[in-house]
Amino acid sequence: FQKADSDLDYIQYRLEYEIKTNYPDSAGKKNPVTLLKELSAIKSRYQTLHARFKPIAVEHKETKSRICATFNKTVTLIQELQKQTDLK
Repeated sequence: FQKADSDLDYIQYRLEYEIKTNYPDSAGKKNPVTLLKELSAIKSRYQTLHARFKPIAVEHKETKSRICATFNKTVTLIQELQKQTDLK
């Protein structure tokens, strides 16, 4: 996430620089700097969503680990029962 955040910062900086340098007056169109500010707002919303969903991702990972552990214990138990009853 930090790399994506850094990449967005760099892209925003470069775009602002290029727009100010190459297109100082964009007649009749929406101001590109305004568009870049909207990009900042989108980035902020992305960060907020990331913060909200991070605990969900952690819980998902933990749940997956518990399911795998339970499955492995079940397989081991079945194998032991098969050995005890001479089944395969």
